[in-house]
This record gives sequence, structure tokens and C-alpha cells, in this order.
Amino acid sequence: QVQLVESGGGLVQAGGPLRPSCVASGRTLTNNAMAWFRQAPGKEREFVAAISWNGGSTVYSDSVKGRFTISRGYAATTVSLQMNSLEPEDTAVYYCAGGRRAYPTKSSNEYTSWGQGTQVTVSS
Repeated sequence: QVQLVESGGGLVQAGGPLRPSCVASGRTLTNNAMAWFRQAPGKEREFVAAISWNGGSTVYSDSVKGRFTISRGYAATTVSLQMNSLEPEDTAVYYCAGGRRAYPTKSSNEYTSWGQGTQVTVSS
């Protein structure tokens, strides 16, 4: 079983950066894709970004492409999301997810491990 713990959320002004991270423990995810999803109040959870098992392939939603960068850290047990040029519309709870396959996908059905989420609030 995999445990995912997010950190690094917070309150930031529009235009500023933030870098939430996620650490995986328990069963290794070194051979699995990892991703970030988010859920704003009153909205469904949506895909943000995903990265392959080796960090060589990434996928982004159109709404964050060019502003956010996903990366994997030491021993592929961590995943971070560098968020730049933040907008109030980026306000949401951000969730880290571990995939069932090696390569990234936008479908939440392909992710079987989920963290508890970290709140990101962007003020205008």
C-alpha cells in the first residue's frame, strides 16, 4: 500500500509562485506515473499535470500549460509541482496521485493512490 503526503500549499498573491510537493512511502512508485489533480469549491476534481515513471514524459492540462512544471525527485519517490504566474482561478485543493501504469494519463481512473490534499489559495 502506498501513502502519499502533500505539503507546500498556502496563500499567495496573484502572479506569484508556489511549489507543493508530495512524498510517497510504503510500496514504491518508482515504476509508476504520478500526477497532480485539483478540486475547487463546488467543482469536480480535475487533472492538472502528470509525469512518467522516469520523468521523461509529462502531460499538462491546457489551463496550466506554460505556467506549471511537474518533476520527480530523489529515487522517484517525490513529485513536485512548480506553479508560476498563479491566478485566482488556480485556487483549489491540490491532490497527489500514483498511477497504475508507467506513463502519464489525464484520466483519474488510472490513478489508484491518492493523498489527502494541500490547499492552494491565490488572492487577487
